[in-house]
Amino acid sequence: MVKAYTQEHVYKHPWERVTSAAWRKFTDPENKRILPHILEVDTLNRKLDSEAGKFYTTRAITVHAPGPWFIRKILGQDICHCVESTVVDAKLKTMQLTTCNVSLKKFLEVEEKTVYEPHPDNPLWTLAKQRTSIKIKPFSALASMAEKVEQKCADKFLQNNVKGREVMERICKYLESEKSPGISL
Repeated sequence: MVKAYTQEHVYKHPWERVTSAAWRKFTDPENKRILPHILEVDTLNRKLDSEAGKFYTTRAITVHAPGPWFIRKILGQDICHCVESTVVDAKLKTMQLTTCNVSLKKFLEVEEKTVYEPHPDNPLWTLAKQRTSIKIKPFSALASMAEKVEQKCADKFLQNNVKGREVMERICKYLESEKSPGISL
């Protein structure tokens, strides 16, 4: 069984500011208390294609393993490693992030896709569209619990998404006060 959900959020900030905030979301020290599940973020590679106006980045993200504590105890692992691939298209003003776990894959598969683009009705705002899918691979002894575990994981992801939006809004307001134009390619 796969648990999937989609969300949309409107940031009342320009695309440049929101995408600048997205880069700072996990690395700003102030955010450690709001996003304590993020343990480490490392940039693996970056590539700028100046002709196409695109910037590519791959980051490794280490998080506390999702799900109920007893599942983490059974797995014997409290952390999960993820890879986030980002493509920023400066010409089209889109930023697409795809994040998936690379550890715990024989038990759990999570994929999250987020796209930031100017809002279609107000180009001074930014629309964030997110799609997350969570698939628990049933354990033979716990097969009947798989659906409940997926729901617990989905609930936790939704809670963390709300916290992430809070962080993004705080950074956007900070950038606005600095009159920072954001990242330019």
